[in-house]
Amino acid sequence: DWSTITSFTTLIIGVFVVYVLHTCWVMYGIVYTKPCENTKFENCIKPYLAGKPRLQLSIYTALRPNADGGHTLIYKEEDFDVDSKFERTVNVSIPKKTRNNGTLYALAFVHQAGVTPWQDQKQVHLVAQLTTYMVPKPAEVSLISGEETPQQKHRAEGGDTAVERPVSHWRSRLTLNVVSEEFVFDKDFLPSDVHRFLRVFQNGKKMIYLPLLFVDELSNRVKDLIEINNTRTELPLTISYDTISLGKLRFWIHMQDAVYSLQQFGFTEKDADEIKGIFVDTNLYFLALTFFVAAFHLLFDFLAFKNDISFWKQKKSMMGMSSKAVLWRCFSTIVIFMYLFDEQTSLLVLIPAGIGSLIEVWKVKKAFKIQIFWKGVRPTFIFGKSDESEKRTEAYDTLAMKYLSYVLYPLCIGGAVYALVFLRYKSWYSWLINSLVNGVYAFGFLFMLPQLFVNYKFKSVAHLPWKAFMYKAFNTFIDDVFAFVITMPTSHRLACFRDDVVFLVYLYQRWLYPVDKTRMNEYGLSYDEEEKPKGKAHRD
Repeated sequence: DWSTITSFTTLIIGVFVVYVLHTCWVMYGIVYTKPCENTKFENCIKPYLAGKPRLQLSIYTALRPNADGGHTLIYKEEDFDVDSKFERTVNVSIPKKTRNNGTLYALAFVHQAGVTPWQDQKQVHLVAQLTTYMVPKPAEVSLISGEETPQQKHRAEGGDTAVERPVSHWRSRLTLNVVSEEFVFDKDFLPSDVHRFLRVFQNGKKMIYLPLLFVDELSNRVKDLIEINNTRTELPLTISYDTISLGKLRFWIHMQDAVYSLQQFGFTEKDADEIKGIFVDTNLYFLALTFFVAAFHLLFDFLAFKNDISFWKQKKSMMGMSSKAVLWRCFSTIVIFMYLFDEQTSLLVLIPAGIGSLIEVWKVKKAFKIQIFWKGVRPTFIFGKSDESEKRTEAYDTLAMKYLSYVLYPLCIGGAVYALVFLRYKSWYSWLINSLVNGVYAFGFLFMLPQLFVNYKFKSVAHLPWKAFMYKAFNTFIDDVFAFVITMPTSHRLACFRDDVVFLVYLYQRWLYPVDKTRMNEYGLSYDEEEKPKGKAHRD
């Protein structure tokens, strides 16, 4: 019933609008902090940095996450200017306990210059873990020569089990931030997220808060990790410092807490790294724009999914539809799913890809009119018969694929041979999956062309799911904009834009072949008959 479908769509859009508005309100509450308007008021907490004190930054390493001795000084910035960002690389001595799959911590102090942190009662410090446990990445070999990487040769000495168990990895970056803006807090409106970073002391009748020091854990990426072994007694550490605004600090605190919670629920370091990349690799304002675009992307995905399922559920005939294009989409989604599974992609991406593969298999069953009968544990497949219009469609489809194969097969074979000779993979299975998925990404758009050829031969596009097409096109345009704005390889940008060219040809065909409202559709009804009330149609 159309009214039921419309009401359901309206409900979903209404829920989506409420969700977006609520998220905007929550984000505003995170980045905005109410200042103390009357600075002479007793509830005002003023910044220690307003007095322009002479500060020093000192960083120590320790085997325990506390400040009770056993520390080694690795870096100090004697004339520490909180407004001047810098980046330094130092070599850190790795204790024997850490080399034997242990841990190591960094203690960062901001204190008065000229004294040690333990002599300064107004010092602030934070602890950061310099090591993490992760399963080593499987080694890659050349499938032609069998040549191993040096890292693989080193692991081979420890047996196969060395690859399976998590080992200690070195975090080669330590990112520190200090809120440099002289913000005056109101004691009655003190944000709970900042409270644990705030150290306050009494100076007469005034309350002063010490510098807000923050360790940016989101900058610890998997690509920066170095596997720790017994042979290396020193490892490099890049110390990066920059100022941060109060609003961004609060946002970063919430994001770090969210990533930490995911890890407590069983997310691996690699899963967390994918989420970190969303925030670290994107400007904060552009990240907010990304959220809104992603929300609309999700809405269009849902509407496209609903219309696509509804279209195929009612479809009785494959006249004018390229069955080979349907078969290709099924194959390509399964290949992409297997590739994501082989790469141990996050479940947030893997599960939707798996569901999409099952839907494409169902569409193949509908397209080829396959019926499955079970005789015990052995299935029997029966293919339905095609009528004359469907046979004509199949002939056009086969002709289009014949022309397409002259270009497609040499490109795919050439790409697979190049990967086999010049690139390294974990196994033959990885080479096969990577070759297939590269072919899908690089040449998959070519399989949209047979449908254009079928449309040309039939001089009609009425058989296509245009609502689902439009929603998918909106998402494609969104992806195109971000491919242009974000720094990406030229090949990836071309991959994003080339699908639009094919879709524009679809739109041109829709204009060129207008719908004939007097023509019968696959249900035996014309457009005029569909518009008539059911009672009147029955009387006629």
